[in-house]
Amino acid sequence: MKYYFAPMEGITGYVYRSVHHKFFSGIDKYFTPFLSPGPKKVLTDREIRDILPQNNPQMYVVPQILTNRAEDFIRVEKELESYGYREVNFNLGCPSGTVTAKKKGAGFLEYTEDLKRFLDEVFQKPCLEISIKTRIGKEDPEEFVRLLRIYNQYPLKELIIHPRVQTDYYRNTPNREVFAEAIKNSANPVCYNGDLFDLEKCKAFETEFPQADICMLGRGLLVNPALVRELQGGKMLEKQELREFHDALCREYETVMSGDRNVLFKMKELWFYMGHLFEENKKQMKKIKKSQKLSDYMEAVDSLFEEGEFHAWGTFE
Repeated sequence: MKYYFAPMEGITGYVYRSVHHKFFSGIDKYFTPFLSPGPKKVLTDREIRDILPQNNPQMYVVPQILTNRAEDFIRVEKELESYGYREVNFNLGCPSGTVTAKKKGAGFLEYTEDLKRFLDEVFQKPCLEISIKTRIGKEDPEEFVRLLRIYNQYPLKELIIHPRVQTDYYRNTPNREVFAEAIKNSANPVCYNGDLFDLEKCKAFETEFPQADICMLGRGLLVNPALVRELQGGKMLEKQELREFHDALCREYETVMSGDRNVLFKMKELWFYMGHLFEENKKQMKKIKKSQKLSDYMEAVDSLFEEGEFHAWGTFE
């Protein structure tokens, strides 16, 4: 089984990716949070920092593009080629209302004729390999029959399927029946993404779909950064290891960001996930959330690691 790290906007930027890669093995591909080309600049300065090869050493990184304009996709593709990238991913999966209202992400899925014209153009002379990350429709899972017919017309590197419709957001249960049909009928390699939060759920998925050989993990990896290592038979996450990972990540953010506030914003967001590894942690988590200075934050983190009951099998539920 190959394992990919899903793009998580605001969290899995180059700082997180590089520190995670140093500590934990087994990720075959890291996907960047989406790049959104504008009418004037191909990429913003922040986006350029995120994809610079020197900021992503010794790991396979796939930049993700969010747009509904083929000319903008091609502009970004050529820019990424100049940085040495070999593959890009097209985002048809983001369910956010602010994105879909602009006919982007999963909002593009209901405009199948426009989507077909878009793909015809970008696949006319692609300079990089192209994968697609998709939902199974806008409102109805039956929409995916037509979508898959469209995808099958192109030589995709991979088709990454999150088997929810856009209007589900992250509610309800991923539609495994649609995914099963996709494995049977896709002309391209298929990757599964959706609610594989822990070791038990990942193993159950492998049993249900023995023919699947690629999984993309997101929130489960943010809870337990060693999840892929465990899936590959390695040791379970240890409390001290998590602490060292946390401290290294915090130091890196301090290096590239100015002021406590920006660093704390990043670290607090991560605790929304890692907090699931500790039982009876409300007191310490409240202190972490309320901290306004790094010194107060680190004191609260010290308390959590010293007093909190750590469970390596914690999950995002």
